[in-house]
Amino acid sequence: MSPTHDEVTEQLIKLIDIRLLDPLEILVDGDDAIDPLRAVIRDRARSWATAIVSGDDRAAVSVVMRAIATLYPGDGPFNPPLDWWRSPFGQAVARRVGHPTAESVSYAVAGAMLGITRQGVHDLASRDKLARHPEGGVRSASVRDRLLREGTRRV
Repeated sequence: MSPTHDEVTEQLIKLIDIRLLDPLEILVDGDDAIDPLRAVIRDRARSWATAIVSGDDRAAVSVVMRAIATLYPGDGPFNPPLDWWRSPFGQAVARRVGHPTAESVSYAVAGAMLGITRQGVHDLASRDKLARHPEGGVRSASVRDRLLREGTRRV
């Protein structure tokens, strides 16, 4: 089941609030100047969710990459916990982009993206339903394509 526009919107608002606005509010010692930003974010999150859920591929990829770079900064590669892939934003990312920074993903990550077990991923790869990557795991694009093609059930 694909995440809804409202689910993605609400998760984006929550993530931005927790990761960006709350720390900023602490930094400026609770200044009321942050409140108008919350209104702007609520408004923008709706348009971002529209691009991610139902926009064209280019717009979706652009929003996803900007959001991930902003909300999950770091020196290493983007490597969210497996549960992240089950969130509305994670599901939308898997469907629109696959893994945003990896050409291949482990069977565990592919399983989280598809909402199935690692064994289920192994079975799909063995039957050539998911493309294996020469360096291990499966191709992120094949996970995305399976989600789009077959509407794989999400947990």
